Amino acid sequence: MSVALFWVISPTSEVSSSTGFLESVREGIRNLDSSRSISQGRNLICNGRFRKGRKYSRNLSYPNADSRYSCLGESNPGDGRNLSVISSMVASPAGEIALTSEQKVYDVVLKQAALVKRQLRSSDNLEVKPDIVLPGSLSLLSEAYDRCGEVCAEYAKTFYLGTLLMTPERRRAIWAIYVWCRRTDELVDGPNASHMTPEALDRWEARLEDVFGGRPFDMLDAALSDTVSKFPVDIQPFRDMIEGMRMDLWKSRYKNFDELYLYCYYVAGTVGLMSVPVMGIAPESQATTESVYNAALALGIANQLTNILRDVGEDARRGRIYLPQDELAQAGLSEDDIFAGKVTDKWRNFMKNQITRARKFFDDAEKGVTELSSASRWPVSSYRL
Repeated sequence: MSVALFWVISPTSEVSSSTGFLESVREGIRNLDSSRSISQGRNLICNGRFRKGRKYSRNLSYPNADSRYSCLGESNPGDGRNLSVISSMVASPAGEIALTSEQKVYDVVLKQAALVKRQLRSSDNLEVKPDIVLPGSLSLLSEAYDRCGEVCAEYAKTFYLGTLLMTPERRRAIWAIYVWCRRTDELVDGPNASHMTPEALDRWEARLEDVFGGRPFDMLDAALSDTVSKFPVDIQPFRDMIEGMRMDLWKSRYKNFDELYLYCYYVAGTVGLMSVPVMGIAPESQATTESVYNAALALGIANQLTNILRDVGEDARRGRIYLPQDELAQAGLSEDDIFAGKVTDKWRNFMKNQITRARKFFDDAEKGVTELSSASRWPVSSYRL
């Protein structure tokens, strides 16, 4: 992985208009040597596998708290769409009330939903904004998006086929989001992950700020810059994904599902929040915007949990255990059992419970497909892990 990936080039001028934004994109791409940027892009996207569960899924509904927090002994709050703040709090031994990871994430969901609501009030729909074509800009952006599509086709074949069912504007936007997420993942999960530092992730986050400010560093960044200028995509889920990468630098155990839930949100649930503004919500939908975002989050969590269960052995060989420690102990299992790869009746019963939880997330997420824009329902329905 080239060290150039971590450095940020930040022009001092600010972009104050759509025309200025596209001009900055054009200049950013032109300042690169085209052949170098493409070959470098192949290297920067990296050759390792994509992080568990980080597929771009967009199914919709909110999972019930009983299945998510069975280890905490919480009760079923109903359909989960209006989960109260109280149900997401736990009391410390000293009697203090602390927010669980669920409520912390739900606060982010509310902010994302509010962003789309503002967009709905200012426009009749969430369709893509028209291009402002500057001389030479259209072909450069087209090349950037095409490269993102090539990366998606190379590293996520099944997902790529699903994107081909989308409208051209949505397809290109999802490609751009996918490529950024893949590059971010490779910082801590790629061939040079052992050399990753918190400072490098800080530089990557600063570079993200530039992307959202219309100051792309390379052609792949340019595609994302263009995407976020056209769709109401917020920067917070992108920042949160980087926070998940930071966690992987220092954390290899999760004492309970509350901790694991937060990690799953960072590295997978964020993708749903990034994608909903692109996929769009059906104008005729009676569902709340919050419930649509909650459902997208649910599918991200479900995918992450599924892949954690699939990769227990692989993660153990890397010294990592992405399973709730308290639930392992309740099942009579230890870390030594995981590292030894023992398959016993205790292990089978433990895994059945974990699978049940993941399936509950999938079931709840499945309910919301019909709330999507009609142009997005079939592509989303066609894509399953």
